Amino acid sequence: MSAMSEQSGPEPIDDGPAIHYSAVAPGTPVYSADGQQVGLVREMLDNYREHIFDGVAFKDRDGVLRFADAPEVSRTAERGVTLTLSVAEAEELPPPDEGHPSFRPGKARGRLGRMFGGGWKRQ
Repeated sequence: MSAMSEQSGPEPIDDGPAIHYSAVAPGTPVYSADGQQVGLVREMLDNYREHIFDGVAFKDRDGVLRFADAPEVSRTAERGVTLTLSVAEAEELPPPDEGHPSFRPGKARGRLGRMFGGGWKRQ
């Protein structure tokens, strides 16, 4: 009798139980859809106003910062984030947007300057 060896796709990733995206720690491996590690999580991004997952910023194998939008993330788990993309597609992802600038009060402007809006400094 001959043994048939069928390959049913990529080997499953041992990434542990599924967790909420906000619990994924920086440095967690990021995997392509076929199970290849494509980088490490830098930050899980959240749309704070709507309280929804926005995407993941990760450093790829070459140290380039990339951004995968929420629909491109298929699973967030204790020991891994899995994308819906192939390795080649993950390597083509853009960097994350800079976002809106943030400001802090500038204490050196004095009370009058702050009263007229001149007391804010860009961070």
